[in-house]
This record gives sequence, structure tokens and C-alpha cells, in this order.
Amino acid sequence: MFSRNVFTALLALSAPLSAFADVTPSEPGPGDVFNVGQPCNIVWTGDRPDSGVSWKNMAIELMTGDNFNMVHITTVATGQDGSVDGKFSYTCPEVTPNSAIYFYQFTAPGAINATWTTRFTLASATGATTPPANANQPGAGGAAIPWGVGALVDPSKAVAAPIRGAAPAGSVTPSGSGSANATVAPSTPVAAPTTLIGSSTKLLTTPSSTPKSTAATSSGAATPTSGAGMLSVDARIGLGAVAFLAAVLL
Repeated sequence: MFSRNVFTALLALSAPLSAFADVTPSEPGPGDVFNVGQPCNIVWTGDRPDSGVSWKNMAIELMTGDNFNMVHITTVATGQDGSVDGKFSYTCPEVTPNSAIYFYQFTAPGAINATWTTRFTLASATGATTPPANANQPGAGGAAIPWGVGALVDPSKAVAAPIRGAAPAGSVTPSGSGSANATVAPSTPVAAPTTLIGSSTKLLTTPSSTPKSTAATSSGAATPTSGAGMLSVDARIGLGAVAFLAAVLL
């Protein structure tokens, strides 16, 4: 049986791990449509107040692409406080094509995970849209989540992706515009994707490589980024210490 001192030590080691939490995007949601030139609204539920400052200085990126190869289009907001509930509005940019193939990615230098909204539609100024180019996600038996690759009409207006910092992003990708499912996307196909229910959700995985998110190039070609993530070094050290104490002192 554990002594009181051992139990106290284990609690102290595990406390930092229990403090991790994540921003939860709530808007845009499935089926939402925003016209170019009109306000694009973003709403989120903040990180837990007791989790420190991990989601302060949050950035929001407009993204496109499939669940395994996310493409940064532009950064729409920086310096947001994701530790509390919040909202942000900006003028919807001119994109091509006008389709349900866009989503937002939320990151912060001190956050373990990235989080995503579901896919939504950026329509033309008159509300015109075209169907997504692809009905299913890539690969054999790909999920029935429509997707495509969009871009700014004027690539020179793109704002570079934020620097992630030491804590890499998470691993749950956005769902399709007509579904509230979110699908895990590892950086390499080492395992079959897992489907989670919820319009925006997070999961920790251990990928074979650390993800990157880079800016659109000066020529306008956007750079894809994996949706996979990993436990931070501090988290893995904490878990290892807990396991070591348990093995030695039992």
C-alpha cells in the first residue's frame, strides 16, 4: 500500500498534467455560410481558468484542404485570449473557389493541442457557391466528408502562419460542413483514423514527426500541414516520473 508521502508525491507530479485544457470553437458550425465582403464571425469557449496561460496569445488561421493535409491560407487573428470565452469578427476575404471547404485552426505557443472548427462555406458576394471538389476524404474507404483546396484571390494579402513555439499542435481535424464529426489525422498512416463525435474536439496522439504550419509563399502557393500532434516534453517527463515512482515504491 502507498504511504502518505508516496501518494502526495504522485499527486504533485500528476497535477500539472490535469491542468491541460483546450479552447473549444463553437462558430462557425456545420452548414454556416458567409459571403465575401461581409462579417465572418468566430466564437469559442475558453480554456479552463485553472490551466494557467497556455491559451493566451491565441492565433486563428483560415485553413483548407483534406483532413490529412491541411493548408494554411492566411492568419486572421493573433493575440486573442483563449483562456476565456470570446469572439472575433473580420471581413470575409475573397477566396476561390466559393465552396464549403474552409475551416479555422486555433493555436497558441503554450498550448499542447490545436483545435479546429467544422468546415463552412465562403460564398461569393452574391451568395453563389460551388460544390466541394471531393466528396470523400483521401484513401481507400475515406470518410464521406467533402473537401477541396481553396486560396485567396489575391495571394499577396496572405498573412504568414504563427510560430507554434515549443508546444506542438494537437491531432483532431475538422469535420465536413454537413457533419459534426471530427476525425483524427496522424502525420503518417500508421493507424486507421478514429472518428469522434462533436463539432469541435481534441485528442492527444503520438505521431512519428512534429507538425509544422508554414505561411503561404510569395507566389501564392499555400503550404500543407499535418493535423497530428504529440504530448509535450513536460507532459511525457511527468508521466514517466509517475510510472517510475509507482514501480519503485509499490
